[in-house]
Amino acid sequence: METVELLKKVRKVEIKSRGLSNQIFAGEYHSAFKGRGMAFSEVREYQAGDDIRAIDWNVTARFNHPYVKVFEEEREMTVMLIVDVSASREFGTQKQLKQDLVTELCATLAFSAIQNNDKIGIVFFSDKIERFIPPKKGRGHILRIIRELIDFKAESKTTNIKLALQYFTTIIKKRSTVFLISDFIENKTMSPFSFEDTLKITNRKHDLVALKIIDKRELDIPSIGLVNFIDAESGVVKWIDTSDSEVRKNYHLEATIKAQQLANVFIKNGIDFTTINTDEPYTKPLINLFKKRER
Repeated sequence: METVELLKKVRKVEIKSRGLSNQIFAGEYHSAFKGRGMAFSEVREYQAGDDIRAIDWNVTARFNHPYVKVFEEEREMTVMLIVDVSASREFGTQKQLKQDLVTELCATLAFSAIQNNDKIGIVFFSDKIERFIPPKKGRGHILRIIRELIDFKAESKTTNIKLALQYFTTIIKKRSTVFLISDFIENKTMSPFSFEDTLKITNRKHDLVALKIIDKRELDIPSIGLVNFIDAESGVVKWIDTSDSEVRKNYHLEATIKAQQLANVFIKNGIDFTTINTDEPYTKPLINLFKKRER
């Protein structure tokens, strides 16, 4: 992509995502994702109703008057985006490609993070680790992430979620908030949900949130006759007669079952998740997810 065109796209994404972050997500993000704990702030004189366990006995003895320790939430966190950049991200039949949706989504999360003084980093993965950008703060850092999201060319086409999570837990030791962003379509030669154990381990060490990206045509296909389907990740070509109602019914049924099985994996392992469609605004499912976490 030409530099001028790339910069225009970066600016467009920044304006939209920063605006959404300022107007919609700031409060919800702060409430949904807590800091690392309570940090000591100051001491003050004891007041009626204060917890006696908070009394600072050293200061109390020095001034011959009760003083208590005051703690505040330690807000600063590390936020990591683990983003699937396999070939299926180039699919999209509605308002936008999955890739464009993921770019806006990541940018909005990144601006929400720095508004709360959090660091933000990103891992790009396919069936290998494509790129790692360590967590930092600042607008310039986020613009770099947006540029990469728009213009990044993955070396591999297929997906290995287990590998991505293993790499992340190795490289990031400090407890972080992690957004795993993928369509969760893996190589058909791999066993279904082979990443589940790694998912569970990652969620124990970190606060893991799964965002599933999906296009309408991955659930339903219209009746438009004989269609040549190409699997973007494996390259397998298959002709499907979409005018056959049984074919359409079975296609929908299989997709629905897989979606429910994936949801069950998240629920069983205590992982917050939501599904984001290419033909709908991502603001609603994100806000609902944040509010659910706050409750």
